Amino acid sequence: MAKRKTAKTRTAKTATRKKAAKAAKAPAKKSPKRTPHKMKAYATFDLYHADQPPKNRTLIRALRAFVARSAPQLTESVKYGNGCWLNGKAPVAYVYSDEGYVQLGFFRGASLADPRRLLEGKGADVRHVKVRAVGDVDEAAFGALLRQAAK
Repeated sequence: MAKRKTAKTRTAKTATRKKAAKAAKAPAKKSPKRTPHKMKAYATFDLYHADQPPKNRTLIRALRAFVARSAPQLTESVKYGNGCWLNGKAPVAYVYSDEGYVQLGFFRGASLADPRRLLEGKGADVRHVKVRAVGDVDEAAFGALLRQAAK
């Protein structure tokens, strides 16, 4: 025998249909207009470095020294508006300056072994570590990541 619909279930179904109809009639919400962000072009890593806030310049200087010690075969360059290190013509790692921190990123970071789980990011390839102080530069852990990325 079929159950009879109670007034409560009819009211709930009617309310759901009314909400759906109202949502269909409502104009789509517009996302706020964004001004396109123009990426700055730098001829050299030194010019990129000089254009960063003072605190980030200190962090970038420490990362440059670290990379020079850990992977001296890499060359400095600028790609995608950021300082980066190349192995031949292939980009390996980069620095990205943001408010309050600098990212040390790896172009193929998703494929790197990261037992300490330092790497952040959800993209298909790129991963990074946020560096907020010179003391955050972990020579052993960052060096292991950099050597893998440079292969």
